[in-house]
Amino acid sequence: MTTGEALAVRLHSLLLTPGRRLGSVAAIVEWFGAMQAQDMASGLWSLGVRLPGSVAADVEAALERREAIRTWPMRGTVHLVPPADARWMLDLMGVRALAGAAKRRATIGLSERTADRGVEVLAEALAGGKRLTRAACLDALAAGGVTPGGQLGYHLLWYASQRGVTCIAPHVGKEQTFVLLDEWVPEPNRPSREEALGLIVRRYFRSHGPATRQDFVRWTGLTLADTRTGLAVAGDTLTTVRVDGTEMIADPAALAAGTTTRDDWAALPGFDEYMLGYKDRALMVDKHHLDRIVPGGNGVFQSTLVAAGRTVATWKRTLGRKAVTVDVFPLAPLAAAARTRAEAALEPYAAFVGLPLRVRWSEVEPAATG
Repeated sequence: MTTGEALAVRLHSLLLTPGRRLGSVAAIVEWFGAMQAQDMASGLWSLGVRLPGSVAADVEAALERREAIRTWPMRGTVHLVPPADARWMLDLMGVRALAGAAKRRATIGLSERTADRGVEVLAEALAGGKRLTRAACLDALAAGGVTPGGQLGYHLLWYASQRGVTCIAPHVGKEQTFVLLDEWVPEPNRPSREEALGLIVRRYFRSHGPATRQDFVRWTGLTLADTRTGLAVAGDTLTTVRVDGTEMIADPAALAAGTTTRDDWAALPGFDEYMLGYKDRALMVDKHHLDRIVPGGNGVFQSTLVAAGRTVATWKRTLGRKAVTVDVFPLAPLAAAARTRAEAALEPYAAFVGLPLRVRWSEVEPAATG
Protein backbone atom coordinates (compact mmCIF):
# COMPACT_ATOMS: atom_id res chain seq x y z
CA MET A 1 0.00 0.00 0.00
CA THR A 2 1.29 3.46 -0.85
CA THR A 3 1.21 6.41 1.52
CA GLY A 4 -1.42 8.00 -0.72
CA GLU A 5 -3.68 4.97 -0.41
CA ALA A 6 -3.16 4.86 3.36
CA LEU A 7 -3.99 8.54 3.63
CA ALA A 8 -7.20 7.97 1.68
CA VAL A 9 -8.31 5.28 4.15
CA ARG A 10 -7.51 7.57 7.09
CA LEU A 11 -9.39 10.42 5.45
CA HIS A 12 -12.56 8.33 5.10
CA SER A 13 -12.37 6.92 8.63
CA LEU A 14 -11.25 10.03 10.53
CA LEU A 15 -13.44 12.59 8.81
CA LEU A 16 -16.38 10.20 8.31
CA THR A 17 -16.78 11.11 4.66
CA PRO A 18 -20.12 10.31 2.95
CA GLY A 19 -19.62 6.54 2.82
CA ARG A 20 -19.00 6.45 6.55
CA ARG A 21 -21.45 9.01 7.90
CA LEU A 22 -22.65 8.48 11.47
CA GLY A 23 -25.81 10.21 12.63
CA SER A 24 -25.26 11.15 16.26
CA VAL A 25 -22.74 12.40 18.77
CA ALA A 26 -22.98 9.07 20.60
CA ALA A 27 -22.14 7.08 17.47
CA ILE A 28 -19.19 9.31 16.55
CA VAL A 29 -17.61 9.21 20.00
CA GLU A 30 -18.09 5.45 20.21
CA TRP A 31 -16.51 5.08 16.75
CA PHE A 32 -13.37 6.88 17.86
CA GLY A 33 -13.33 5.51 21.41
CA ALA A 34 -12.16 8.91 22.65
CA MET A 35 -11.84 12.36 21.09
CA GLN A 36 -9.46 14.92 22.55
CA ALA A 37 -11.47 17.85 23.92
CA GLN A 38 -9.60 19.91 26.49
CA ASP A 39 -10.90 23.00 24.68
CA MET A 40 -14.70 22.92 24.62
CA ALA A 41 -15.15 25.00 21.47
CA SER A 42 -12.72 22.74 19.65
CA GLY A 43 -14.49 19.63 20.93
CA LEU A 44 -17.87 20.89 19.77
CA TRP A 45 -16.57 21.55 16.25
CA SER A 46 -14.76 18.18 16.13
CA LEU A 47 -18.22 16.68 16.44
CA GLY A 48 -19.96 19.27 14.27
CA VAL A 49 -17.64 18.81 11.29
CA ARG A 50 -18.60 15.12 11.32
CA LEU A 51 -22.32 15.90 11.56
CA PRO A 52 -22.98 17.94 8.39
CA GLY A 53 -25.75 20.49 8.79
CA SER A 54 -25.55 20.53 12.59
CA VAL A 55 -25.17 23.68 14.66
CA ALA A 56 -23.49 24.16 18.02
CA ALA A 57 -26.80 23.96 19.87
CA ASP A 58 -27.43 20.49 18.39
CA VAL A 59 -24.16 19.16 19.74
CA GLU A 60 -24.65 20.86 23.09
CA ALA A 61 -28.10 19.28 23.38
CA ALA A 62 -26.60 15.86 22.64
CA LEU A 63 -24.10 16.34 25.45
CA GLU A 64 -26.95 17.34 27.78
CA ARG A 65 -28.59 14.02 26.78
CA ARG A 66 -25.36 12.38 27.95
CA GLU A 67 -24.42 11.02 24.53
CA ALA A 68 -20.82 11.70 25.58
CA ILE A 69 -18.99 12.99 28.63
CA ARG A 70 -15.62 14.61 29.21
CA THR A 71 -13.00 13.26 31.54
CA TRP A 72 -9.28 12.47 31.67
CA PRO A 73 -9.18 8.86 30.34
CA MET A 74 -5.56 8.86 29.13
CA ARG A 75 -2.38 10.93 28.94
CA GLY A 76 -3.79 13.25 31.63
CA THR A 77 -5.75 15.02 28.89
CA VAL A 78 -9.49 15.73 28.61
CA HIS A 79 -11.36 13.64 26.03
CA LEU A 80 -14.95 13.05 25.01
CA VAL A 81 -15.80 9.40 25.69
CA PRO A 82 -18.90 7.19 25.66
CA PRO A 83 -20.40 7.65 29.14
CA ALA A 84 -20.76 3.96 29.92
CA ASP A 85 -17.11 3.39 28.99
CA ALA A 86 -15.59 6.15 31.12
CA ARG A 87 -15.08 3.94 34.17
CA TRP A 88 -13.15 1.15 32.45
CA MET A 89 -11.13 3.63 30.40
CA LEU A 90 -10.01 5.37 33.59
CA ASP A 91 -9.17 2.01 35.15
CA LEU A 92 -7.27 0.85 32.07
CA MET A 93 -5.45 4.00 30.93
CA GLY A 94 -6.15 6.82 33.36
CA VAL A 95 -4.35 5.06 36.20
CA ARG A 96 -1.09 5.54 34.32
CA ALA A 97 -1.44 9.31 34.66
CA LEU A 98 -2.06 8.90 38.40
CA ALA A 99 1.41 7.39 38.72
CA GLY A 100 2.88 10.86 38.27
CA ALA A 101 0.45 12.60 40.62
CA ALA A 102 2.73 12.45 43.65
CA LYS A 103 5.54 14.20 41.81
CA ARG A 104 3.15 16.89 40.61
CA ARG A 105 1.77 17.38 44.13
CA ALA A 106 5.29 17.86 45.48
CA THR A 107 5.92 20.54 42.85
CA ILE A 108 2.83 22.56 43.77
CA GLY A 109 3.06 21.95 47.53
CA LEU A 110 0.07 19.64 48.00
CA SER A 111 0.19 16.67 50.37
CA GLU A 112 -1.46 13.37 49.53
CA ARG A 113 -3.67 13.70 52.62
CA THR A 114 -4.91 17.12 51.49
CA ALA A 115 -5.50 15.85 47.96
CA ASP A 116 -7.57 12.94 49.27
CA ARG A 117 -9.49 15.31 51.53
CA GLY A 118 -10.19 17.49 48.49
CA VAL A 119 -11.71 14.52 46.68
CA GLU A 120 -13.90 13.79 49.71
CA VAL A 121 -15.08 17.41 49.85
CA LEU A 122 -16.00 17.40 46.15
CA ALA A 123 -17.82 14.07 46.51
CA GLU A 124 -19.87 15.45 49.40
CA ALA A 125 -20.63 18.72 47.61
CA LEU A 126 -21.87 16.96 44.46
CA ALA A 127 -23.77 14.10 46.11
CA GLY A 128 -27.47 13.82 45.40
CA GLY A 129 -27.36 14.72 41.72
CA LYS A 130 -25.86 18.16 42.15
CA ARG A 131 -24.05 19.81 39.27
CA LEU A 132 -21.63 22.56 40.20
CA THR A 133 -19.62 24.99 38.12
CA ARG A 134 -15.85 25.01 38.40
CA ALA A 135 -16.04 28.15 40.54
CA ALA A 136 -18.61 26.54 42.86
CA CYS A 137 -16.40 23.46 43.21
CA LEU A 138 -13.48 25.66 44.25
CA ASP A 139 -15.74 27.43 46.75
CA ALA A 140 -16.79 24.05 48.16
CA LEU A 141 -13.15 23.04 48.55
CA ALA A 142 -12.39 26.25 50.43
CA ALA A 143 -15.43 25.78 52.65
CA GLY A 144 -14.28 22.24 53.37
CA GLY A 145 -10.90 23.42 54.57
CA VAL A 146 -8.93 22.78 51.37
CA THR A 147 -7.65 26.09 50.04
CA PRO A 148 -7.52 25.77 46.22
CA GLY A 149 -5.08 28.60 45.55
CA GLY A 150 -2.64 28.71 42.66
CA GLN A 151 -2.54 25.46 40.71
CA LEU A 152 -4.03 23.41 43.55
CA GLY A 153 -7.62 23.90 42.41
CA TYR A 154 -7.04 22.56 38.91
CA HIS A 155 -5.02 19.65 40.27
CA LEU A 156 -7.79 18.67 42.70
CA LEU A 157 -10.46 18.83 40.00
CA TRP A 158 -8.26 16.68 37.75
CA TYR A 159 -7.41 14.29 40.58
CA ALA A 160 -11.04 13.70 41.53
CA SER A 161 -11.99 12.92 37.94
CA GLN A 162 -8.85 10.86 37.33
CA ARG A 163 -9.83 8.68 40.28
CA GLY A 164 -13.29 8.20 38.80
CA VAL A 165 -15.15 10.17 41.49
CA THR A 166 -16.25 13.07 39.28
CA CYS A 167 -16.48 13.87 35.58
CA ILE A 168 -17.00 17.00 33.50
CA ALA A 169 -20.62 17.73 32.64
CA PRO A 170 -21.70 20.11 29.85
CA HIS A 171 -21.04 23.81 30.25
CA VAL A 172 -23.56 26.10 31.88
CA GLY A 173 -23.14 29.26 29.85
CA LYS A 174 -19.38 29.53 29.48
CA GLU A 175 -18.59 27.70 32.71
CA GLN A 176 -17.35 24.15 33.05
CA THR A 177 -19.43 21.98 35.40
CA PHE A 178 -18.75 18.82 37.38
CA VAL A 179 -20.92 15.92 38.56
CA LEU A 180 -20.36 12.59 40.28
CA LEU A 181 -19.47 9.98 37.68
CA ASP A 182 -21.46 7.19 39.34
CA GLU A 183 -24.58 9.39 39.49
CA TRP A 184 -24.21 10.74 35.95
CA VAL A 185 -23.53 7.25 34.55
CA PRO A 186 -25.29 4.78 36.88
CA GLU A 187 -24.85 1.73 34.61
CA PRO A 188 -21.24 1.57 33.40
CA ASN A 189 -19.84 -1.13 31.15
CA ARG A 190 -17.51 -3.44 33.04
CA PRO A 191 -15.33 -5.45 30.65
CA SER A 192 -12.39 -7.47 31.91
CA ARG A 193 -8.95 -5.94 31.40
CA GLU A 194 -8.30 -8.09 28.33
CA GLU A 195 -11.72 -7.25 26.88
CA ALA A 196 -11.06 -3.55 27.51
CA LEU A 197 -7.72 -3.75 25.71
CA GLY A 198 -9.45 -5.39 22.76
CA LEU A 199 -12.11 -2.68 22.70
CA ILE A 200 -9.73 0.27 22.74
CA VAL A 201 -7.39 -1.34 20.20
CA ARG A 202 -10.29 -2.07 17.88
CA ARG A 203 -11.75 1.44 18.16
CA TYR A 204 -8.43 3.16 17.63
CA PHE A 205 -7.33 1.26 14.54
CA ARG A 206 -10.74 1.28 12.87
CA SER A 207 -10.99 5.07 13.22
CA HIS A 208 -7.30 6.02 12.84
CA GLY A 209 -5.87 3.22 10.72
CA PRO A 210 -3.71 2.46 8.97
CA ALA A 211 -1.57 3.35 11.99
CA THR A 212 1.40 1.85 13.78
CA ARG A 213 1.60 0.21 17.16
CA GLN A 214 3.69 3.18 18.27
CA ASP A 215 0.88 5.52 17.26
CA PHE A 216 -1.49 3.56 19.48
CA VAL A 217 0.95 3.54 22.39
CA ARG A 218 1.38 7.29 22.10
CA TRP A 219 -2.41 7.84 21.89
CA THR A 220 -3.33 5.69 24.90
CA GLY A 221 -0.21 5.76 27.05
CA LEU A 222 -0.41 1.95 27.22
CA THR A 223 2.55 -0.37 26.68
CA LEU A 224 3.53 -2.41 23.64
CA ALA A 225 2.71 -5.53 25.67
CA ASP A 226 -0.81 -4.18 26.26
CA THR A 227 -1.04 -3.44 22.54
CA ARG A 228 -0.15 -7.02 21.65
CA THR A 229 -2.80 -8.32 24.05
CA GLY A 230 -5.43 -5.98 22.60
CA LEU A 231 -4.59 -7.00 19.05
CA ALA A 232 -4.89 -10.67 20.00
CA VAL A 233 -8.34 -10.01 21.47
CA ALA A 234 -9.39 -7.98 18.42
CA GLY A 235 -8.40 -10.91 16.21
CA ASP A 236 -9.40 -10.78 12.57
CA THR A 237 -11.45 -7.61 13.01
CA LEU A 238 -8.11 -5.90 12.26
CA THR A 239 -5.41 -6.67 9.73
CA THR A 240 -1.77 -5.78 9.12
CA VAL A 241 -0.65 -3.88 6.02
CA ARG A 242 2.66 -2.46 4.88
CA VAL A 243 2.64 1.20 3.93
CA ASP A 244 5.74 1.93 1.87
CA GLY A 245 7.59 -0.65 3.95
CA THR A 246 6.22 0.33 7.38
CA GLU A 247 3.97 -2.16 9.17
CA MET A 248 0.60 -0.66 10.09
CA ILE A 249 -2.76 -1.94 11.32
CA ALA A 250 -6.15 -1.19 9.83
CA ASP A 251 -9.77 -2.28 9.66
CA PRO A 252 -10.24 -4.68 6.72
CA ALA A 253 -13.63 -3.09 6.02
CA ALA A 254 -11.96 0.31 5.66
CA LEU A 255 -9.42 -1.10 3.23
CA ALA A 256 -12.16 -2.81 1.22
CA ALA A 257 -14.11 0.44 1.00
CA GLY A 258 -11.46 1.83 -1.31
CA THR A 259 -8.17 3.70 -1.25
CA THR A 260 -8.93 6.49 -3.70
CA THR A 261 -8.19 9.90 -2.24
CA ARG A 262 -11.16 12.27 -2.42
CA ASP A 263 -10.52 15.90 -3.28
CA ASP A 264 -12.34 16.96 -0.13
CA TRP A 265 -11.55 20.07 1.87
CA ALA A 266 -12.25 20.33 5.59
CA ALA A 267 -11.77 23.01 8.24
CA LEU A 268 -10.74 21.25 11.45
CA PRO A 269 -10.28 22.58 14.98
CA GLY A 270 -6.87 22.60 16.60
CA PHE A 271 -7.37 19.74 19.01
CA ASP A 272 -8.76 17.22 16.55
CA GLU A 273 -8.05 13.51 16.26
CA TYR A 274 -7.05 14.02 12.62
CA MET A 275 -3.77 15.53 13.76
CA LEU A 276 -3.47 14.57 17.43
CA GLY A 277 -4.17 10.85 17.07
CA TYR A 278 -0.67 9.89 15.95
CA LYS A 279 2.95 9.83 17.01
CA ASP A 280 4.02 10.21 13.37
CA ARG A 281 1.97 12.78 11.44
CA ALA A 282 3.96 12.63 8.19
CA LEU A 283 0.99 11.34 6.17
CA MET A 284 -1.02 14.46 7.00
CA VAL A 285 1.58 17.23 6.88
CA ASP A 286 5.13 17.87 5.70
CA LYS A 287 7.46 17.63 8.69
CA HIS A 288 8.94 21.07 8.08
CA HIS A 289 5.46 22.56 8.53
CA LEU A 290 4.79 20.98 11.93
CA ASP A 291 6.15 23.99 13.77
CA ARG A 292 3.47 26.09 12.09
CA ILE A 293 0.78 23.79 13.42
CA VAL A 294 2.26 23.47 16.91
CA PRO A 295 4.22 26.72 17.35
CA GLY A 296 7.10 26.24 19.74
CA GLY A 297 6.15 22.60 20.28
CA ASN A 298 4.04 23.70 23.24
CA GLY A 299 1.21 21.21 22.67
CA VAL A 300 -1.25 23.88 21.53
CA PHE A 301 -2.37 22.86 18.04
CA GLN A 302 -3.62 25.42 15.55
CA SER A 303 -6.84 24.84 13.62
CA THR A 304 -6.10 23.41 10.19
CA LEU A 305 -7.43 23.33 6.64
CA VAL A 306 -7.08 19.92 5.03
CA ALA A 307 -7.25 19.26 1.28
CA ALA A 308 -7.35 15.65 0.02
CA GLY A 309 -6.03 14.58 3.40
CA ARG A 310 -3.03 16.92 3.51
CA THR A 311 -2.79 19.97 5.77
CA VAL A 312 -2.43 23.10 3.63
CA ALA A 313 -3.12 25.98 6.03
CA THR A 314 -3.87 26.98 9.60
CA TRP A 315 -6.70 29.29 10.64
CA LYS A 316 -7.81 31.39 13.57
CA ARG A 317 -11.32 32.58 14.22
CA THR A 318 -12.68 35.64 15.97
CA LEU A 319 -16.34 35.57 16.93
CA GLY A 320 -18.01 38.95 16.57
CA ARG A 321 -21.59 40.08 17.00
CA LYS A 322 -22.23 40.26 13.25
CA ALA A 323 -19.74 37.78 11.74
CA VAL A 324 -17.07 35.20 12.43
CA THR A 325 -13.76 36.45 11.04
CA VAL A 326 -11.34 33.71 10.00
CA ASP A 327 -7.69 34.49 9.32
CA VAL A 328 -6.11 31.87 7.06
CA PHE A 329 -2.36 31.24 6.95
CA PRO A 330 -1.30 28.97 4.07
CA LEU A 331 1.63 26.64 4.70
CA ALA A 332 2.60 27.19 1.07
CA PRO A 333 1.19 29.49 -1.64
CA LEU A 334 -2.36 28.61 -2.69
CA ALA A 335 -3.80 29.37 -6.12
CA ALA A 336 -7.03 31.34 -6.47
CA ALA A 337 -9.07 28.17 -7.11
CA ALA A 338 -7.67 26.57 -3.94
CA ARG A 339 -8.50 29.66 -1.93
CA THR A 340 -12.07 29.47 -3.19
CA ARG A 341 -12.26 25.84 -2.05
CA ALA A 342 -10.78 26.78 1.31
CA GLU A 343 -13.36 29.49 1.89
CA ALA A 344 -16.13 27.06 0.96
CA ALA A 345 -14.72 24.60 3.51
CA LEU A 346 -14.99 27.27 6.21
CA GLU A 347 -18.67 27.99 5.51
CA PRO A 348 -19.93 24.96 7.49
CA TYR A 349 -18.07 26.26 10.53
CA ALA A 350 -19.68 29.67 10.17
CA ALA A 351 -23.08 28.00 9.90
CA PHE A 352 -22.25 25.89 12.96
CA VAL A 353 -21.67 29.00 15.09
CA GLY A 354 -24.58 30.82 13.43
CA LEU A 355 -22.67 33.75 11.96
CA PRO A 356 -21.81 35.00 8.46
CA LEU A 357 -18.26 34.21 7.40
CA ARG A 358 -15.55 36.78 6.76
CA VAL A 359 -12.18 35.43 5.53
CA ARG A 360 -8.87 37.27 5.64
CA TRP A 361 -5.79 35.82 3.94
CA SER A 362 -2.22 36.11 5.13
CA GLU A 363 1.00 34.67 3.78
CA VAL A 364 2.83 34.63 7.11
CA GLU A 365 1.79 32.83 10.28
CA PRO A 366 2.18 35.22 13.23
CA ALA A 367 4.80 34.30 15.81
CA ALA A 368 3.60 32.27 18.78
CA THR A 369 3.04 34.19 21.99
CA GLY A 370 2.90 33.13 25.58
